[in-house]
Amino acid sequence: MREDLTQHGLTETRTPEAVDQALHSASGTVLLVINSVCGCAAGKARPGVGLALQNEIRPESAITVFAGGDEEATAHVRSRYLADYPPSSPSVALFQDGKAVFYLHRSGIESRGPEEIAEVLTSAFEKFCAPANSLQQKVL
Repeated sequence: MREDLTQHGLTETRTPEAVDQALHSASGTVLLVINSVCGCAAGKARPGVGLALQNEIRPESAITVFAGGDEEATAHVRSRYLADYPPSSPSVALFQDGKAVFYLHRSGIESRGPEEIAEVLTSAFEKFCAPANSLQQKVL
Protein backbone atom coordinates (compact mmCIF):
# COMPACT_ATOMS: atom_id res chain seq x y z
CA MET A 1 0.00 0.00 0.00
CA ARG A 2 2.89 2.35 0.72
CA GLU A 3 4.70 1.33 -2.48
CA ASP A 4 1.62 2.23 -4.53
CA LEU A 5 2.67 5.85 -3.92
CA THR A 6 6.44 5.68 -3.43
CA GLN A 7 6.82 4.02 -6.84
CA HIS A 8 5.48 7.28 -8.30
CA GLY A 9 8.09 9.38 -6.51
CA LEU A 10 6.24 10.31 -3.31
CA THR A 11 8.40 10.45 -0.20
CA GLU A 12 7.05 9.00 3.01
CA THR A 13 6.91 11.42 5.93
CA ARG A 14 6.47 9.09 8.87
CA THR A 15 7.06 11.55 11.74
CA PRO A 16 5.83 15.04 12.61
CA GLU A 17 9.39 16.29 12.12
CA ALA A 18 9.55 14.86 8.61
CA VAL A 19 6.21 16.50 7.81
CA ASP A 20 7.49 19.87 9.05
CA GLN A 21 10.67 19.52 7.05
CA ALA A 22 8.67 18.83 3.89
CA LEU A 23 5.92 21.42 4.38
CA HIS A 24 6.86 24.15 6.83
CA SER A 25 10.13 25.19 5.31
CA ALA A 26 9.11 24.39 1.74
CA SER A 27 8.85 27.00 -0.92
CA GLY A 28 7.13 26.12 -4.15
CA THR A 29 4.57 23.36 -4.49
CA VAL A 30 4.21 20.12 -2.55
CA LEU A 31 1.60 17.43 -3.10
CA LEU A 32 0.51 15.61 0.07
CA VAL A 33 -1.42 12.35 0.01
CA ILE A 34 -2.96 11.01 3.20
CA ASN A 35 -2.92 7.31 2.36
CA SER A 36 -5.33 4.74 3.75
CA VAL A 37 -6.02 1.00 3.75
CA CYS A 38 -9.56 1.43 2.41
CA GLY A 39 -10.74 0.29 -0.98
CA CYS A 40 -11.18 3.79 -2.38
CA ALA A 41 -7.52 4.52 -1.60
CA ALA A 42 -6.40 1.34 -3.33
CA GLY A 43 -8.72 1.43 -6.32
CA LYS A 44 -9.12 5.15 -6.87
CA ALA A 45 -6.87 7.58 -4.95
CA ARG A 46 -3.47 5.94 -5.34
CA PRO A 47 -3.90 5.09 -9.05
CA GLY A 48 -5.32 8.58 -9.66
CA VAL A 49 -2.31 10.22 -8.01
CA GLY A 50 0.02 8.05 -10.09
CA LEU A 51 -1.71 9.10 -13.30
CA ALA A 52 -1.72 12.78 -12.31
CA LEU A 53 2.01 12.75 -11.62
CA GLN A 54 2.59 11.82 -15.26
CA ASN A 55 1.34 15.28 -16.23
CA GLU A 56 3.92 17.65 -17.69
CA ILE A 57 3.08 20.27 -15.05
CA ARG A 58 3.24 18.90 -11.54
CA PRO A 59 4.40 19.84 -8.04
CA GLU A 60 8.04 20.28 -7.16
CA SER A 61 7.78 17.51 -4.60
CA ALA A 62 5.27 14.96 -3.35
CA ILE A 63 4.94 13.39 0.08
CA THR A 64 2.65 10.97 1.85
CA VAL A 65 1.57 9.99 5.34
CA PHE A 66 -0.21 6.74 6.06
CA ALA A 67 -3.28 7.23 8.23
CA GLY A 68 -3.24 3.62 9.41
CA GLY A 69 0.43 3.50 10.32
CA ASP A 70 1.94 6.97 10.69
CA GLU A 71 -0.57 8.12 13.28
CA GLU A 72 1.49 10.94 14.83
CA ALA A 73 2.52 12.30 11.44
CA THR A 74 -1.06 12.15 10.17
CA ALA A 75 -2.43 13.88 13.27
CA HIS A 76 0.24 16.56 12.89
CA VAL A 77 -0.66 17.17 9.24
CA ARG A 78 -4.32 17.47 10.11
CA SER A 79 -3.88 19.78 13.11
CA ARG A 80 -1.12 22.04 11.79
CA TYR A 81 -1.50 22.13 8.01
CA LEU A 82 -5.07 21.04 7.26
CA ALA A 83 -6.96 22.35 10.29
CA ASP A 84 -9.44 24.18 8.03
CA TYR A 85 -10.48 20.91 6.36
CA PRO A 86 -12.41 17.95 7.81
CA PRO A 87 -10.21 14.90 8.49
CA SER A 88 -10.27 12.47 5.60
CA SER A 89 -8.52 9.28 4.63
CA PRO A 90 -7.66 9.13 1.86
CA SER A 91 -7.26 12.74 0.85
CA VAL A 92 -4.97 14.82 -1.32
CA ALA A 93 -3.74 18.36 -0.69
CA LEU A 94 -1.60 20.72 -2.71
CA PHE A 95 0.55 23.23 -0.87
CA GLN A 96 2.10 26.37 -2.25
CA ASP A 97 4.80 27.97 -0.10
CA GLY A 98 3.62 25.97 2.92
CA LYS A 99 -0.09 26.87 2.60
CA ALA A 100 -2.84 24.52 1.43
CA VAL A 101 -4.29 25.81 -1.84
CA PHE A 102 -6.23 22.70 -2.91
CA TYR A 103 -7.84 19.84 -1.01
CA LEU A 104 -9.56 16.70 -2.28
CA HIS A 105 -11.60 15.05 0.48
CA ARG A 106 -12.53 11.38 0.52
CA SER A 107 -16.03 12.33 -0.61
CA GLY A 108 -14.51 13.68 -3.83
CA ILE A 109 -12.51 10.49 -4.26
CA GLU A 110 -15.25 7.91 -3.61
CA SER A 111 -17.45 9.23 -6.40
CA ARG A 112 -14.71 9.25 -9.07
CA GLY A 113 -12.55 6.73 -10.87
CA PRO A 114 -8.74 7.02 -11.09
CA GLU A 115 -8.82 8.86 -14.42
CA GLU A 116 -11.30 11.42 -13.08
CA ILE A 117 -9.21 11.93 -9.95
CA ALA A 118 -6.16 12.44 -12.14
CA GLU A 119 -8.07 15.09 -14.12
CA VAL A 120 -9.01 16.94 -10.94
CA LEU A 121 -5.43 16.83 -9.71
CA THR A 122 -3.88 17.88 -13.01
CA SER A 123 -6.26 20.85 -13.12
CA ALA A 124 -4.96 21.87 -9.69
CA PHE A 125 -1.37 21.34 -10.86
CA GLU A 126 -1.95 23.53 -13.89
CA LYS A 127 -3.48 26.25 -11.72
CA PHE A 128 -0.87 26.29 -8.93
CA CYS A 129 2.33 24.70 -10.27
CA ALA A 130 4.59 26.64 -12.59
CA PRO A 131 5.90 24.68 -15.59
CA ALA A 132 9.47 25.66 -14.77
CA ASN A 133 9.06 24.20 -11.28
CA SER A 134 7.65 20.83 -12.23
CA LEU A 135 9.47 17.62 -11.36
CA GLN A 136 9.69 16.65 -15.02
CA GLN A 137 11.23 19.98 -16.00
CA LYS A 138 13.91 19.54 -13.34
CA VAL A 139 14.83 16.09 -14.68
CA LEU A 140 15.30 17.42 -18.20
